[in-house]
Amino acid sequence: MKKMFSVLLVIVLVAGFGFANGGSEASGGRQYVTIGTGGVTGVYYPTGGAISKMVNQKSDEYNLRVTVESTGGSVYNVNAIMSGDLEFGIVQSDRQFQAYNGTADWDGDPQKKLRAVFSIHPEGVNLLASDESGIYTLEDLRGKVVNLGNPGSGHRGNATQLLEAAGIDPDSDIQAEGLKAAEAAGMLQDGRIDAYFYTVGHPNGSFKEATSGTKKVHFVPLEGPVVDQLVAEYPYYAKSVIPVTSQYPGATNDGDVPSFGVKATFCTSADVPDDVVYAIVKEVFDNFDEFKSLHPAYAILTPEDMLTGLSAPLHPGAEKYFKEVGLIK
Repeated sequence: MKKMFSVLLVIVLVAGFGFANGGSEASGGRQYVTIGTGGVTGVYYPTGGAISKMVNQKSDEYNLRVTVESTGGSVYNVNAIMSGDLEFGIVQSDRQFQAYNGTADWDGDPQKKLRAVFSIHPEGVNLLASDESGIYTLEDLRGKVVNLGNPGSGHRGNATQLLEAAGIDPDSDIQAEGLKAAEAAGMLQDGRIDAYFYTVGHPNGSFKEATSGTKKVHFVPLEGPVVDQLVAEYPYYAKSVIPVTSQYPGATNDGDVPSFGVKATFCTSADVPDDVVYAIVKEVFDNFDEFKSLHPAYAILTPEDMLTGLSAPLHPGAEKYFKEVGLIK
C-alpha cells in the first residue's frame, strides 16, 4: 500500500510540474531574456538599452520582456551565454572569432553553440596618455603604469595582443593595471596611471571625462609595421581613425589620430528559441532609422554593414528575418 501511495505521489508531482510549466506556455507565459553589455561608460550598455527598449515597446505582441545587465565585457558575455546565464551579449568581433574557434581565452575549448545575430558599430583600439607621461609611441610605454583593462574585457585582449606584437612584455616591461574603463579616466587625471587602453566606439564617456580634466592628455597614434602586421594576420581587425577633432576637443592632439579596431557584435546561443531571436532582429531592422538615432556611434551604419564581421554561424531566427527582407539569399 505504501509503495502504491509513493508511486501515485510521484505521478501527481510530475503531472503537476508539467502542468505548471506547460500551462504557463499554453496561457501565453511571457519569456524573459537578458542582454549582457559592458561598463556603463561604454557604448555596449546604451546599445543593449536601445535594443531592449525597442523590443519592450511590443512586449505584449511578442510575449517577450528584455532586460539589460552591465557586465565585465566580451569574454564574460560569451561565457555567460554559453552557461545559460545570459541569452544575449554584445561581443567584440575578435572575441566572437576566438570563442567559436577555440583560441585565446578558449584555447582548445571551441564554443560551437555560439551564434551570431548581427554586428553593430566599429570599435577602435584607443590609447590615451597624459602629456606629462611622455608617451607618444608604443615604445614609450616601457616602464610606465598602463591600464590594460579589467580581466574578461575585450580591450584587455586587444592591448595585450598589440603589446606582444610590438615586443613589449605586459608582465615585465610595463606596470600593468586591470581597472574597469569607468575607473580609468579618473585614475589618469589623478596621476595614478600614465595611460590606458580602451577598445570602444566613439563618442565615449570615459574619454569625454579624461579629456575634460585639468591634466592635459592625448591619444597615442597606433600605426606602422606592428599594426600593419596585426591587420594582415587577423581577419577581424581593420584600420580606423579616432575622431579627436569633432568628439574630444579637450585632447591636445593637433587632429584626428590613426588606429585600428574591431566591430561590436550581437551574439546568442543555439539554445535560444528562434522566435525570440527573430523578434529582436525584426524590431532593430524594421525600425533601423530609429535605432541609428539612439547613439552617435551608429550614425554610419547600414543594414548591410550589420552582417559583416560575423565569424560564428548565424542563428536561424536571425537568418529567417534576413532572408525575408533580402539581406541574404
